[in-house]
Amino acid sequence: MNHRDVIPDLHADIARLDATLAALEPGAPLAFLGDFIDAGSATRESDDAAVLTAVRRLIDSGRAVAVMGNHELNAILYHTDGTEGRPLREHSGKNREQHKSFLRQFGANTPQARVWTDWFLKLPLWLDLGGLRLVHACWDQAAVEMVAARRPEGQLTRADLPEIAAESSEFGRAVQRLVSGPEAHLGDDHPGFRDSKNHLRHHVRLAWWRPEARLWREAALSVPDVSQLPEGEIPVCQGVPPYPVGVPPVIAGHYKMTGTPRIEAANAACLDYPDTACVYRWRGEAAFSAENLFTIQG
Repeated sequence: MNHRDVIPDLHADIARLDATLAALEPGAPLAFLGDFIDAGSATRESDDAAVLTAVRRLIDSGRAVAVMGNHELNAILYHTDGTEGRPLREHSGKNREQHKSFLRQFGANTPQARVWTDWFLKLPLWLDLGGLRLVHACWDQAAVEMVAARRPEGQLTRADLPEIAAESSEFGRAVQRLVSGPEAHLGDDHPGFRDSKNHLRHHVRLAWWRPEARLWREAALSVPDVSQLPEGEIPVCQGVPPYPVGVPPVIAGHYKMTGTPRIEAANAACLDYPDTACVYRWRGEAAFSAENLFTIQG
């Protein structure tokens, strides 16, 4: 199949999903980039159950494919107990707040929550559709190969979860890189920066799809005030190799981009713009075109 309409992070926003589907050609093949759950500040009409039910129906019908997002992985870990009886993802105030819309509908570690986390495990970490690649946060070929050596289809099992939660192995760290992307440490002597929720952070997400970004302030993502970052270049040991040329184009979500949706590289794109719903209509091209990126009204 040489065409797909690619839909980024929904975060429990059923109004956003309905408006997106209404704007597309009836029956058009779809691809979802994960993060179906956990309403955020941009979510207009929060309904995790409605979004999940609709997406699952589209996948089961054969019309859609999807990859796992970090929120699905976090939910799996939140609702799974480790060998010592403690959840693999801590039930801290911060984690409960992030997950609250899902918890409100399904509860914590309930049979209903388990139904959905079992389904999340069926979502692959990546998809290579031949002429197009899909991943939630970062297509890192080494990470893909690391995971594929154990899980060729990119689908995790519950046996994998403890080492993923602890990031205690190369496998676990590779999984996290695919769903959460690369980050660089600002250094022990840097005071850090404040994110959109005023949390102090010392690690910066990096735009791995920007081939020319070498400076902290050029490559940084999810930093409301880039003046809080160093002015210089990211150290080579912390930098991220850009997505290579001559390989199939890749689309990701995850990064909560601001401004007008845009294509920043010929063969790598991020579609996650919480304030502006968008879709990329891939029609087999090896180089992305701004003409195929559509914003959704309503």
